[in-house]
Amino acid sequence: MKILIATEKPFAPVAVEGIKQVLVQAGHEPVLLERGSHEDLVAAVHDVAGLIVRSDKVGKDVFDAAPQLKVVVRAGAGYDNIDLAEATAHGVCVMNTPGQNANAVAELVMGMLVTLVRNRYDGTSGTELSGKTLGIHAYGAVGRNVARIARGFGMVVSALDPFVSDDVMEADGIKPVHSVEELYSANQIVSLHIPANEQTRRSVGKTLLMSLPSGAILVNAARKEVIDEQGLAEAMAERADLRYIADVKPDNADELADLYPTRVLFTPKKMGAQTAEANINAGLAAAKQVVDHLATGWNRFQVNK
Repeated sequence: MKILIATEKPFAPVAVEGIKQVLVQAGHEPVLLERGSHEDLVAAVHDVAGLIVRSDKVGKDVFDAAPQLKVVVRAGAGYDNIDLAEATAHGVCVMNTPGQNANAVAELVMGMLVTLVRNRYDGTSGTELSGKTLGIHAYGAVGRNVARIARGFGMVVSALDPFVSDDVMEADGIKPVHSVEELYSANQIVSLHIPANEQTRRSVGKTLLMSLPSGAILVNAARKEVIDEQGLAEAMAERADLRYIADVKPDNADELADLYPTRVLFTPKKMGAQTAEANINAGLAAAKQVVDHLATGWNRFQVNK
């Protein structure tokens, strides 16, 4: 069966070779579409049984054009680029690869934090992370890696996640927090790792930002949609001490950068999973999940019903 690897943002070459090897060894034919347009994707799925994507949009037009499609795997944790309702309506299993990019994203979070608190290495005196309080908004795979690294910096870490027990957090040396209000008001730095869904879109707005302590930093390595960008702009305007870091540039990034050049830090494009190791981990996991699903119906990481 044909398996399409469709990546507008390509995998590292070594990851591509590894993915192809997994698929060929299982008797499948890998087809590569790199840096293609959405129209190219629609045209390429007409005879494929499996689809591996990264950030590419997979919606109704893709599913309509792919009558043989049985499984789509998003090589990464987030899957808001895939229309789950349409996948279910077309009888297609959608899976993600949780945890495979987690360390890469966590290292970027800490690297961007160091860059900002050291004033972008402009020669002036910055501050240290040791002893600072860090609140982690969602204690999943990425959040746990952020906590691990942050504790190595000597930070005091707490986390909010209704799906993770206090015992698990405490075993990791993390203080459990039970309300979003407490998480934001009690921490000098908050790192966002919530998914973008109906409950979380625009959920982080002016009220939460204004409740942060003096000199606070919000870090968003999740999705831009979880931020109320108007509320962010208003909070930044009213609080000269507030800083914002994002691996997912807001729509008003240029405006914020012009107004507050020393208080915001954005990557030029989403970079969290852009390491050779993460590429390999997520790509190989995606390939194995496609193979296993087509062989046995395996669906441990299915995200649609």
